[in-house]
Amino acid sequence: MSGKEILLDSNSFIVSETDEKGFIKYANDEFCEISEFTLDELIGKPHNILRHPDMPKAAFADLWETVQSGKIWKGFVKNKTKLGNYYWVYATVYPLESSDGSKGYMSCRKVASRDEIEKAIELYKTMK
Repeated sequence: MSGKEILLDSNSFIVSETDEKGFIKYANDEFCEISEFTLDELIGKPHNILRHPDMPKAAFADLWETVQSGKIWKGFVKNKTKLGNYYWVYATVYPLESSDGSKGYMSCRKVASRDEIEKAIELYKTMK
């Protein structure tokens, strides 16, 4: 997958919420703009529609293990867009529990520096 890199600006703040199985319940406007999906295209879809093939499965296994145990996960993520482009973010994923007892996750993402991205690329080359 080629495509061009979409660069987030320093004020970018991307937010989404999923149910406990990873299906999108909410996405802010900036998430839609950067991902090149409309809100209607995202709601109800699995969050992994954004998974870039360069991302090692081990990174997401660690994310899921961490948040399902009730802990916060932080890391660098390369996502693909609807049109085949990509963007890097520094993500923080929080486990949530609603007042009705339902569980889910909130992901907040911001710009990653070029140095952080280069380090993540090298690390991810060593992972499966």
